[in-house]
Amino acid sequence: MARELEELPLFPLNTVLFPHAALQLHVFEDRYREMIQLCVRDDRPFGVVLIRSGDEAGGLADPYLVGTVVRIKEVSTYDDGRMDILVQGERRFRVRRLDDTRAFLVGFVEPVIESPIEEQSKVETLLLSARREFEILVQRLFERQEFSVQVVFPTDPVALSFTIANLLSMENIQKQRLLEMTDTVERIEELLPILQWHILEANQPAYYKVQSQDLQEWITPN
Repeated sequence: MARELEELPLFPLNTVLFPHAALQLHVFEDRYREMIQLCVRDDRPFGVVLIRSGDEAGGLADPYLVGTVVRIKEVSTYDDGRMDILVQGERRFRVRRLDDTRAFLVGFVEPVIESPIEEQSKVETLLLSARREFEILVQRLFERQEFSVQVVFPTDPVALSFTIANLLSMENIQKQRLLEMTDTVERIEELLPILQWHILEANQPAYYKVQSQDLQEWITPN
């Protein structure tokens, strides 16, 4: 029996949002104001998808077909109808059919299901490494601020992988690849070298001593 598809309003953005992550959005176009109003009125979610081609504002954008369902947590409306909204990522979806006949894009979607973890010992080892590397990174970033932080990790391996992915600086296409993966072990294996690269970057000084030759082109004898 075929799975029934969920009808989901879509918000194409130049951003990849992972499950469990929060995102602030400023909504100013009429079509998306209408979409948010409908979602608030009916207490329904919408989907955030990365734009493959096109622009956020103006005409229709061509999205990637895997995105994240979000729930609206807060709405602030301005006198002219613009809105600031806070959304929370919940789960992933895959678009099977698009409807672009309405004011805003609508997808008919199915869930993206994570594969069961079979190599439990391997994933535990990887999770230990990921937690350790991420703690090191956070400490490196905050030690210059002269205060300490304590990192609290999700206990669920899938949630942990997405939490780390959300907090790392990466190109959108790399984030999209991580979002589309359905293997937790593979996702963590891909995150580890990215974490290590960020740690190396954090270890580099944020400044360097200016030498006289660096100023040569600015020196004008009097």
